[in-house]
This record gives sequence, C-alpha cells and structure tokens, in this order.
Amino acid sequence: MTLRLYNTMSRSREAFEPLEEGVVRMYTCGPTVYDFAHIGNFRAYVFEDLLRRYLRYLGYRVIQVQNLTDVDDKTIRGAREKGVPLKEYTKPYIDAFFEDLHTLNVEPAEFYPAATDHVQDMIDLVQTLMDKGYAYRAEDGSIYFSIDRFEEYGKLARLDREGMRSGARVAHDEYEKENVADFALWKAWTPEDGDVAWEAPWGRGRPGWHIECSAMSMHYLGPTLDIHTGGVDNIFPHHEDETAQSEAATGEPFVRYWMHCGYLVVEDKKMSKSLGNFFTLRDLRDRGFSGREIRCELASAHYRQSLNFTLRSLEAGRSALRRLDEFYRRLEETASGASPGELPAWARDTEPRFREAMDDDLNVSGASAAVFDAVHEGNRALDAGEVDESAAAAVLDLWRRLDTVFGYLVPPRLEVPEEIERMAHERQEARRRRDFDAADRIRDELAARGWVVKDTPEGPKLTRS
Repeated sequence: MTLRLYNTMSRSREAFEPLEEGVVRMYTCGPTVYDFAHIGNFRAYVFEDLLRRYLRYLGYRVIQVQNLTDVDDKTIRGAREKGVPLKEYTKPYIDAFFEDLHTLNVEPAEFYPAATDHVQDMIDLVQTLMDKGYAYRAEDGSIYFSIDRFEEYGKLARLDREGMRSGARVAHDEYEKENVADFALWKAWTPEDGDVAWEAPWGRGRPGWHIECSAMSMHYLGPTLDIHTGGVDNIFPHHEDETAQSEAATGEPFVRYWMHCGYLVVEDKKMSKSLGNFFTLRDLRDRGFSGREIRCELASAHYRQSLNFTLRSLEAGRSALRRLDEFYRRLEETASGASPGELPAWARDTEPRFREAMDDDLNVSGASAAVFDAVHEGNRALDAGEVDESAAAAVLDLWRRLDTVFGYLVPPRLEVPEEIERMAHERQEARRRRDFDAADRIRDELAARGWVVKDTPEGPKLTRS
C-alpha cells in the first residue's frame, strides 16, 4: 500500500515520498493570537493532527512546526485598543490555544515558534530578497516584493498573470484576489504601531505576515518542506506569497506537498457572531460537550470537503462514541487481563481496510466504516459467546493501535471524585451486610449525580451516565 495525498499545487493525488527517507518535515499554519480560536480553526488543526498521527503510524519520524502569529495588523490593533504591551495582550490567547489543543487530544508539534522571537530571521530573509533584486524600498521606508520579478508568481492559486498589477502595492496582511499586487515584506513604523517595532538596515518597522512563516519554516526545517498545511482560505494570498518569497530567496522548491482543509460552516451558514452560530471550544464545552466529542465531529468528514457543523451532529457523535465505549468495555471484561492471541476472523480485515482508506488521501469515512463494521460483527460474536479471552485481548490491541491515529476510539479513563468512590464503597458494604434497601438508596443517589454502578465478577465498576 502507498500513501497518496492530494497536492494543491498539482490539483491531483500524488504518491507521498519525503525528501529524506523515513523523515517528514511538516509546517502547519497556526493561530493569529488576537482572540480565542474558533471551531473553524480547530477543524484545520484536527485535520493536521490526523495527518501527523497517520504518518507516525506508518513509521515516519515527523518534525512538525506550527507557528504562533503574535505580531500582525490584528494583534497590534488589539494591544493598542486595550492599552497593553503586545506580549501581554497575546499571552492569554496563546495559553488558551494550548489548553484547547490538549482538550481536543491534539498531539504536540515539535516546535511552536512565535513570530516575535524570529524577527532577525525575517530581516535576514528580506535582505536576501533585496540583494537578489526581488524586493524594493518604497517611499515610506517599507519593503515590498515585486510580483513581476518572480515569473512563477500565481502558480499555487492559479492566478491570471495578465491581471496582476506590479507596482501597485498591498500593505495589509490579508487581502482579496482582486488586490493582486506587490506585497509588504517589511512595514515601516507608524505611530499606530506604538512600541511594536524593530531596527532593520533599511529602517525601523516590523515584518509583514507572509514573511514570518517563510522565515520560521526555513529556520527549523530547511529550504524545502515535505508538507505545508492550512485552510483553503490561506491559499491566496498567504501561501502564494510564502511560495514566491521563499523560492525567490533560495532558488529551490519551497514545498513538495501542499494540503488544504475545506471550510467549516455551522447549520449550513458561514460562521458569524451576528448570526449567533459562532463557537469557540469553550462555548461548546459550556453546552456540555466534551473535547473528545468535538474532536470526533471535526474529524468526521474528509478534510477537503466542507464540514457542516451542527449541535445535532454533535449529539449523534456522542451516541456513536457511547457505542464504541460499550464495545471496548465488553472486550475488557472478556479479556480479563489475558495476553493477546490471534485476531478473530471478523476483525482480521479491519486494519487492512483502515489503511487502504487512510492511504487514499486520508479517507476518514472509509476508515471509520471499517471500525464500525468491526463493532457490529464483534458485538454479534460477543453475544454468541464466540470471543475468548485471548481473542478479546487481540482486538483491544488492534483498537489501541487504530486509536493512535483517530485519537477518540479508546474511552478516557474516568477520574472518579473521592466522594463518589466513598459512596460506591458504602454501597458495596451495604450489599455485604445484605442491607439491600440502603444499597439501592446509594445507587439511586449515584445515578442522580450522573454515575452508574455495575456489579461485575471483579467487583463494582463506575461509569458516567
């Protein structure tokens, strides 16, 4: 089996071959830390996590860099409006980002560089572009990249070069296709920037957004990356500009495989605060949904498809997870700590089907179908008493292996509060005394607090209701 990935540059699926055998260098566009990240952002981060996990499952060593954009138009404006230093303004949002990644069970990247920690790398890159004739100084002291001097500008976004306006300039970090023009590499200081500025050979100022990612990716991963990911909204201008300035500076291909995640909509509408369908992770957790349930929903559709996120679909995902959890617990009870033996016949094609689907550009729907088919057949076999201890242990091993990719198949270990543990112990003591009325009262109290106690040959077991 060969992993095939859809490359945005070629608009086709390609067999994946990293530059260095056994090693994948991957750069993922991280958050602009001017506010709390929303679920549209996390749709991309979960996709990137699935990609990372599957590469590791295949045996690759992954070196992943995810940037933190802590200096751009938005963060500077936010810090100015609050009247606080830039670092003080962005820190709560950076902390919240890492908390949210943990909540969603996203594996940590190897590096999380902040833009403000790599300004010298950006200055050096801008200087290289000036020395090679791709960049020029404008009247106000800002430095711009000349799109006319880089003949391949527009190849990622498939732009019409005839409609490009070299000499016209775009100073803003984000702009529309209609604004194709020379873009800012370095912005000369203005009073609106306050104390957010660095000294450079051509004058005091700050880097543009696009140069940040080029400088940080090459600092950690070298001039050519195996994979660069982001949302489809990043293709232009951000990734187009990254490509141009990086390849102009190094003379080498910047990215071998570009992978872009589709949009997330809520109730078939674009997410908007004015429509009341704008959700952060904290909003959803306040509504009672767990990080695991949200992760399952964000990973439910193929990454290149638009995902329609609804509260009803979250509820449906919760039911699917309950089914998975019940199956897993039945396997645990059957295995009783036994050593794994051979997989039963009904589970033998689960992993090959899983791999075949994931090798097809991360087809999570096909991979999930393989898992739920195994649940269906496994429950039938368990009901019929056809699964012995060693077979159950073998399926548990399979489940844990697949969960290294999905990140939600294995139920989390319950953290039982001390008071609940005490009540369960008192109920057990009442049963030993044959005081069944007292035992039933405690069981009912546990249920009222959201806990179910189940009596098993190994003793009582607590689960959340």
